[in-house]
Amino acid sequence: MEVIVDALKDTAIVFPFILIIYMLIELMENGTAAGKSRRALQGPLAPLLGGATGLVPQCGFSVMAAKLYDKGLIRTGTIMAVFLATSDEALIILLVNSPLSAHAAQSILPLILIKLLIAVGVGYLVNAIIPDRIESVPLAHSEGGEITYSCGHSHEDKSSVKLYVVEPLLHTLKVTAFILMVNLILGFIISEVGEDRIAEGLIGGTYFEPFISAAVGLIPNCASSTVITETFVLGGIKFGSCIAGLCTNAGLGLVVLLKNTKKIKRNILLVLSLYAIAVLVGIIINVICSAVGITV
Repeated sequence: MEVIVDALKDTAIVFPFILIIYMLIELMENGTAAGKSRRALQGPLAPLLGGATGLVPQCGFSVMAAKLYDKGLIRTGTIMAVFLATSDEALIILLVNSPLSAHAAQSILPLILIKLLIAVGVGYLVNAIIPDRIESVPLAHSEGGEITYSCGHSHEDKSSVKLYVVEPLLHTLKVTAFILMVNLILGFIISEVGEDRIAEGLIGGTYFEPFISAAVGLIPNCASSTVITETFVLGGIKFGSCIAGLCTNAGLGLVVLLKNTKKIKRNILLVLSLYAIAVLVGIIINVICSAVGITV
């Protein structure tokens, strides 16, 4: 029952984010005033905005970014900025522990600043390298005289309620059902293995720890951020290893991204890139901390 309740809770948290993003997509596709927000999503400030929103606790914004990327409304660097900045429940755990642990309290600001710098830097670099100029791709196109939108459906003769409420709600329910299924499967696996055993497996030294923690961070479940952060607070892993794990901790955004099997190669390459960046950053931070005498 605990696994089922947790899965329902985690799924319910992202439900409004998914619904909002589908409503926003419908507004953009139909040329309303909200379509002006496309300039912000695709403009020069996009990676900065992506990194800033990703810092908000929980993984709602990573889910929104995954859907926007899937629809071709944001660029690759922008979604990477959101994913790298996302830490699911890590900041909440650090804040809760800060009154009792100076170690946790002192780590909050460095964690936020480092993840933001990494996210924004990688976002701008990737957007500069990858020429996915999505602003030139129209959301709607004509097929045989009938206008078809990026969702693959015609919007002719539909009421505003159906177009902007009912259809986004139906899309949201389908995606939410998929997310709930993944949450249940992962929840039962983590329950069977045990969070303590996962935490024990994180410990591996300056160079090896980031590989393990970054892999754990890829698990799209709030338990991964909890295990990584709690293990760090208790002194089980180094700061760089914690950063590595939280840089890959995009939560359910990864589930939504990988749901698109038509572009599975692109999506897997993006996930592998996140992992490689996280590991590299983790090792560098661990080496720097060791050099200046910071042991944890």
